[in-house]
Amino acid sequence: MPIERTKLGKGVKIPHCELVNIYDSTIGAETKIAAFVEIGGARIGRGCKIEAHAFIPPGVTLADNVFIGPHTCFTNDKLPRASDKVWAVRKTFVGEGASIGANSTILSGIVIGDHAMVGAGSVVCEDVPSDVVMYGSKAEVKRSIH
Repeated sequence: MPIERTKLGKGVKIPHCELVNIYDSTIGAETKIAAFVEIGGARIGRGCKIEAHAFIPPGVTLADNVFIGPHTCFTNDKLPRASDKVWAVRKTFVGEGASIGANSTILSGIVIGDHAMVGAGSVVCEDVPSDVVMYGSKAEVKRSIH
């Protein structure tokens, strides 16, 4: 799998370059990317850690120091159809220091606040405030971090 048309910051670590698909993206310095990750048309900040099998499509921006757990899937179209004629990217933003647990799905157009934590297996359908823990099948705020 290729890394094409992508700007890699200093010290980016991709131990298995042959096992990722990264294109049309910007990856910040000191970010770590595991095997079987796909990143296309996204902006990844500095010091992020992206675990195996994550999918990060066009329109997704991760701020600095974000953790993405294994098998996390971002979407980027509210009403996806097979026809490209109606496809429209809805941007998603993950704030600084946020963490997203394994097997989470993040719907398009979502903002996840700074230092927020999304629990494993969550389906995030609405914005996540900064400094909260959110989890569940339709993720809900469960408590404040502070």
